[in-house]
Amino acid sequence: MTNIRIRKAEGTWVVRSGGAVLGETSNALELTEGDMDPVIYFPREDIAMAFLDRTSKSTRCEHKGEASYFSIANKSSVTENAAWSYEDPKDDAAAIKGHLAFVLSDSVKVEQV
Repeated sequence: MTNIRIRKAEGTWVVRSGGAVLGETSNALELTEGDMDPVIYFPREDIAMAFLDRTSKSTRCEHKGEASYFSIANKSSVTENAAWSYEDPKDDAAAIKGHLAFVLSDSVKVEQV
């Protein structure tokens, strides 16, 4: 069985896309699952949701539930399926409800500041 651990991420975190700041928070959560790299989840209220468009993509995790995806649209580009959210997570991951995580890439950066 995969061990999911969610804790408050230390410090302040920022997510950028195309050089623009999409969000900054001191209320991020860090999710660790098995031996995978930790993932930072941002509260939705700390993200500029106007730049995110829900897509038709969804994936299912047996431990967290069904994830919905969002593309990021900024002045210079659209990054498809660049963020995900568990709208109704399973009990073990309930703390990440109302949060977003981001697919790290050349155009999307998540950093502690």
